[in-house]
Amino acid sequence: MSELWRRPVESSSIASIGYDEASRVLEVQFIESGEIYRYFDVPLQEYENFLAAPSKGTYLNSYLKQQGYWYERLLP
Repeated sequence: MSELWRRPVESSSIASIGYDEASRVLEVQFIESGEIYRYFDVPLQEYENFLAAPSKGTYLNSYLKQQGYWYERLLP
């Protein structure tokens, strides 16, 4: 799978977020490290909630990570 198109977001830790509805893959790129995490089998509603969250970092840590989605880390 190639890199997903990601949209920039307002966050102190997250640079951009992308989602592919067909494959249910969510990508998160971090500001400081430039690393990209790709989460698999993520429902569309979860992605929409993530984008709408007032704090992207808090949502990632409190909700996405707690769901236990399988993921891979891509180096910049």
